[in-house]
Amino acid sequence: MTRGVDQRAQRRAEIVRADKRYVWHPYTPMQRYIDEVDPLVVERASGARFFDVDGRSYLDANSSWWVATLGHNHPRLVAALARQAEKLCHVSLAGVTHEGAAVLGEEIVAIAPPGLGKVFYSDDGSTAVEVALKLALQMWHNEGRPERRRFVALDGAFHGETIGATSLGGVEVFRKPFAGVLMECIHVPPPEGDTPADAGYARAFEALSKLLAEGSDTIAAVVLEPLVQGATGMRMYDAAYLRHARELCDRYDVLLVIDEVFTGYGRTGPMWACEHAGIAPDLMCLAKGFSGGMFPMAATLATPRVFDAFLGAPERAFYYGHSFCGNPLGAAIAREVLAIFREEAILAKAQPKAARIAKAFAAMSAIPGVSRARSLGMIGALDLSKGASYLGGLGWRVFAEARRRGAYLRPLGDVVYVAPPLTITDDELETLLGIVEESVRAVLR
Repeated sequence: MTRGVDQRAQRRAEIVRADKRYVWHPYTPMQRYIDEVDPLVVERASGARFFDVDGRSYLDANSSWWVATLGHNHPRLVAALARQAEKLCHVSLAGVTHEGAAVLGEEIVAIAPPGLGKVFYSDDGSTAVEVALKLALQMWHNEGRPERRRFVALDGAFHGETIGATSLGGVEVFRKPFAGVLMECIHVPPPEGDTPADAGYARAFEALSKLLAEGSDTIAAVVLEPLVQGATGMRMYDAAYLRHARELCDRYDVLLVIDEVFTGYGRTGPMWACEHAGIAPDLMCLAKGFSGGMFPMAATLATPRVFDAFLGAPERAFYYGHSFCGNPLGAAIAREVLAIFREEAILAKAQPKAARIAKAFAAMSAIPGVSRARSLGMIGALDLSKGASYLGGLGWRVFAEARRRGAYLRPLGDVVYVAPPLTITDDELETLLGIVEESVRAVLR
């Protein structure tokens, strides 16, 4: 037994040594990581859990950056990947097609919000948003309105890390180093308050209304994370704001881009968060749950009005793409994801779990030191202190407490949240929520 433990410890030490010598990690202050961090070394994953090289298991409270919507290594997705790998791993989509890309397009349009009839494939959430921005800019150029090149987004917005997507961002730590090379984006205040009748909503409605009334001739699109601003700390708002934005965009002939990278695939309850508002965008961005955390693939959906602007002479074409655009492996997995949602009633089965998350986070709002708790669908969040900053400290102390208790609970500064797989079992969810409460209490005690 001791020999086995020693071998695992030696293996772990070798991995960490190579990692710290060669790997540059995302969203990570590397000096602190190299000097101080004892990283998890994950060996395998299944369902709502992953397992480290020492054999310990952890509940994945955040679905590994929100991608493992159906849990890790879903057997149907693994089988779909294996079947496709035996036939066709890759072919370019330039002047070529294949069954996966063609039929996936048909299937995703069938369940998309009304009016979205064209699908452009890409690699991840950032590129899905980048595609949307370039489509918006070139559509106006093709229609003889090149002056429409500004974008509108919410304060605190996060839409990805390519340069275009970074231009939309309202999280300063991500945006500041690149400020001199970004496209022009006007940030407006998000709605604040408990209901649309609150003054914070009136101010947000007025700000967007005034901006579009005075400057729509130079605005290409309004870009929104529907109902939940994820990276800024799970900031949630009412569907009334989406309806207001849709009405204004229609009135002033401005495109509405909805970024469903995080909120899509049932995360907020229905398949798409914009369903809460009963609206459909002109462009919609999908990733993360799109391929169930199995493969880097994304899509941008567009209306006929957008697509038709690129028809005609060759110079009107959309000259954009990636080597793996419409990859057969990713397409096969994405189709199987849709089949699982249909055949295994994922949305219906998640409803009682969402109610349990809501109840647990409402109860945690009474813990001294918790300033605000909220939930929507399979998301629960709480603030450990008012005015929490992205680089706070309390959240990481909760992370450490949760790790000791068997949960991976990566915070957003001093915002502690859960966004577990929709397929997490009831027992696992109870265990996770118990760990969250215990960890928060331990830090705030």
